[in-house]
Amino acid sequence: MKHIPYGRQYITDEDINMVVETLKSDYLTQGPKIVEFENNFSNYLGCNYTCMVNNGTAALHLCAMALDIKEGDKVITTPITFVASANGFRYMGAEVTFCDIDPNTHLMDLEKLKTILMDSPKGTYKAVIPVAFAGYPIDEEELHKLSKQYGFSIVIDACHAIGGSFIDSNGEKQMVGNCKYSDLTVFSFHPVKHIATGEGGAITTNRKDLFDKLLLYRTHGITKDSEKFVNNNDGGWYYEMQELGYNYRITEIQAALGISQLKRIDWSIERRNIIANKYDLAFKNINIQTPYRAKNIVHAFHLYIIEVDSDLRKPLYDYLKENGIFSQVLYIPVHTMPYYQKLGWKNGDFPISEEYYKHCLALPMYPSLTDEEQNYVIEKVINFINNK
Repeated sequence: MKHIPYGRQYITDEDINMVVETLKSDYLTQGPKIVEFENNFSNYLGCNYTCMVNNGTAALHLCAMALDIKEGDKVITTPITFVASANGFRYMGAEVTFCDIDPNTHLMDLEKLKTILMDSPKGTYKAVIPVAFAGYPIDEEELHKLSKQYGFSIVIDACHAIGGSFIDSNGEKQMVGNCKYSDLTVFSFHPVKHIATGEGGAITTNRKDLFDKLLLYRTHGITKDSEKFVNNNDGGWYYEMQELGYNYRITEIQAALGISQLKRIDWSIERRNIIANKYDLAFKNINIQTPYRAKNIVHAFHLYIIEVDSDLRKPLYDYLKENGIFSQVLYIPVHTMPYYQKLGWKNGDFPISEEYYKHCLALPMYPSLTDEEQNYVIEKVINFINNK
């Protein structure tokens, strides 16, 4: 039987050779490959600074720390995301408010966000964390305007969206993560993501003050920079713990793999869009809703999500699984999780998100998906839908 997952890593001989070379080097952690990966990443996206960390959740937590989020501060995110988008700020004691999604893009609905902001005094919300869900860039320019009007910081959760871009009102291409319109942007290097380092993540920013905090907090709050020492420097071994930080470091091995994978990110995005277009065409005349995308964006297509009648979603999921095709449902709305319901959220609070959840199904989407494999997926989906 075929075994086709909804997502998987793509490891080449070049990747393996880069890792082996690093394993034979003097450093396995805290060495030059991390800095090289950070510099390459910044250059690719066009931002000033990148801080590599051990996963996307740690990246979100560090963003909350760098923005000085405190107990009781209020932030806003979307219900349609992995729980980490909210959890990273809950770790600091923030009160998380959710904003419902746009029914077409499945991103945070900025009109609904405006309503939330207008209904509270200016400065009520300290940060907004939109998600570039499935790889679709949010309108960062419009969000930036709202941040200036209402006084909040912007953290883009772009764990799905490396390689995505949009055209702004000046007709200029803006890469997701260049932080022209945001304070911080977060990425993930989980195996099903565009860059796979096993685990791993990144934070990009153009603000030196935030970058310095990120570097400090990712390594126990310790600095070895003599110019920043508070006490006397006792010698070459000396360091200071100046804040309570965490061990959120990425390794040299992961960085080496990331450097290699970053070299083919443009190919990955191109290949993913070819796969998406083929799905679009195949499902054009059957009862399936395919992903919406505007003309002024480049969709990174971490996920290809279809929507089907709610009574068909589980049967289709089961049918595909029986035929060796492993689809996925992404995501269960965060506000329906028992933990967040204990904080006061309930079913019915965000009807568009909840309705989306009843219909969504992610089909196999990764650059090494072969034409033969995709044809098989298409055949099985069409056979199922046409026989219902």
